[in-house]
Amino acid sequence: MIEPARPEIVVAAALPAVTMAALEDSFTVHRLWQGVAPEVLARVHGLAVSTLAGAVGEPLFAQMPALRVVANFGVGYDNIDVAAAVARGLVVTNTAGVLDEEVADLTLGLLLATLRRIPAAERFLRDGQWLQQNFALSPSLRGRRVGIVGLGGIGKAIARRLSGFAVEIAYHGRTEQAGVAWPWYPSVEALAAACDVLIVIVPGGSATRHLIDARVLTALGSDGVLINVSRGTVVDETALIDALRAGTILAAGLDVFEHEPDVPQALLDCDNAVLLPHIGSASQITRQAMGQLMVDNLVAWFATGRALTPVPETRY
Repeated sequence: MIEPARPEIVVAAALPAVTMAALEDSFTVHRLWQGVAPEVLARVHGLAVSTLAGAVGEPLFAQMPALRVVANFGVGYDNIDVAAAVARGLVVTNTAGVLDEEVADLTLGLLLATLRRIPAAERFLRDGQWLQQNFALSPSLRGRRVGIVGLGGIGKAIARRLSGFAVEIAYHGRTEQAGVAWPWYPSVEALAAACDVLIVIVPGGSATRHLIDARVLTALGSDGVLINVSRGTVVDETALIDALRAGTILAAGLDVFEHEPDVPQALLDCDNAVLLPHIGSASQITRQAMGQLMVDNLVAWFATGRALTPVPETRY
């Protein structure tokens, strides 16, 4: 008996070993970074991508006329030109849901680290300064008003955690959500003015580029703290550096940057910023779950013509 040919896919950039192994269990995998013949690109229906592949859009799509499904490793998919995908009738998937809790955990850790100056306190101890004096008193989360910009799955998971800290919570989104107890503000600037912590968890892309600008930072105020766990492009980095230097805001905690992995020296020099190398979902268990959902999306599409978690723009 002749075994049926396995579906072929192209992987645009290296993925975790466990994810690559899962893909190879179900597909014939072609690695774009190792070179793929034009005739192979022309016949392949599936494409697996991640932010490591850089921008993915029409230049690659044009080489893959048989392409039907693009599976992204990550919940954010601003690395994909979705408009070009829609124009070609492609289905784009992401890993929605499986990383919400992990990113929310990291967000709370980053918030506490920023307010209580935990990294600076550790450096103080390691440098032997505790032998001479006590570490300076820090700000606190107590009594603060926290605004969440973007109340999707991750935003709600953050809010649930914050509710255990007995802080006031409010949010901004494109529309007010039914059944949500926290107050809604119609603009980011209005939310910033009403709060002294602003947590940003919105998608990247042109619609949210520099959503957090000098006006929002001024509204947040001199006791305000900005936490960004979304995309670096959402924050005007130059305006943020100016605000941190001038005391326009108190502090910032950032897991993402405009031009990753390059971080401006001026930002590195800000003692009132806690900076992380984009690790929001970077635990072993969550990255494995993300990879498995990406694989499951591809398997489902090849088996049924329908993906499990298509992005809203290409949802059936």
